[in-house]
Amino acid sequence: MVTVRAPATVANLGSGFDVFGIALSHPADIIHVEPAEETTITVTGAGSQYIPVNPKKNTAGVVAEALDAPATITIDKGIRPASGLGSSAASAAGAAVALNALYDKELSKEELVWIAAKGEEAASGEAHADNVAPSILGGFTIVSQDRITNIDAHLEVVVCLPEITISTRNAREVLPKSLDLDSHVHTVGSAATLTAGMLKSNPELVGHGLADSVVTPARTQLIKGYESVQAAAIESGAVGVTVSGSGPTILAIPKKGKSRSVASAMVDAFFSQGIQSTAYQTRIGGGVELYLD
Repeated sequence: MVTVRAPATVANLGSGFDVFGIALSHPADIIHVEPAEETTITVTGAGSQYIPVNPKKNTAGVVAEALDAPATITIDKGIRPASGLGSSAASAAGAAVALNALYDKELSKEELVWIAAKGEEAASGEAHADNVAPSILGGFTIVSQDRITNIDAHLEVVVCLPEITISTRNAREVLPKSLDLDSHVHTVGSAATLTAGMLKSNPELVGHGLADSVVTPARTQLIKGYESVQAAAIESGAVGVTVSGSGPTILAIPKKGKSRSVASAMVDAFFSQGIQSTAYQTRIGGGVELYLD
């Protein structure tokens, strides 16, 4: 048996739509794989009742087929599906790393990213690597066509998950089909600032770099109370706020030592809108951890 811990991730980070991603130190999925003649999947944990166990419809199952590595796969979900925290990506990334080890495939982590991205297609309809890349590699990742850049950043992060459900497919439907030149220039400037902030592990630069005038405004309309939560986070010590992935989770970059106050303020702001939520005081962390049993 091989066991892995696959971390939650945040994709987009405002200005880096379909390009940027970070791994979080927690929450995470725990995945066990054993060799078998055909793939079977069992899912437990957060939101497990909504996750398909048919291998052709489950991200981990698609990865097993892509690797030609049939297995008994057990997934304990620590990451709620439809959360904007890379739940389906964690299953795909964890399965890719685990099955690579189980069957001695000797594929590199970068090769496994593209295989795990095939699994993502089962969940979102498209093979995206912006979540699976940080889940496998850890840190801050930049995915551009066939190239992945990985930066070992060190920052505190707060993510607040409300009891709201938004599917990736629905979140894509609200996006504008084009953008004007001013919006493009603003987004590029923000993305460059965010990248510089990650290289320096500078929360203020990263916070400023989250700014985005195209994707984020469209998606915030799907999250009841977003403006209130954003304002509360900034007032309590966050230097930047945006939607985590396709939502509904909201990401905040706190000033040093302000994670607790920011997390509490975000939960209170959602509660004032009649919405229960869970806040994680986390940080940018490593990728999939492998345990050989």
